[in-house]
Amino acid sequence: MKLNNLTEQQLSVLNVIKDQPLTSFQILKKVENVNMILSLYNIMDELKNRGALKTITKENVKYHIAS
Repeated sequence: MKLNNLTEQQLSVLNVIKDQPLTSFQILKKVENVNMILSLYNIMDELKNRGALKTITKENVKYHIAS
């Protein structure tokens, strides 16, 4: 897992999902330094590429959790 040089926004996303899985919208509402859903998706894609975030589907709803 490559977690060196994470941005403040990436760290904020990981902090809100470290204890419980959340949907993208729930993450967006909790993270103060990310205000657009497209920005959040870009951040989450980078975290997935680094192995720090994974997505699970439960009852047709996607949840994101820290790896």
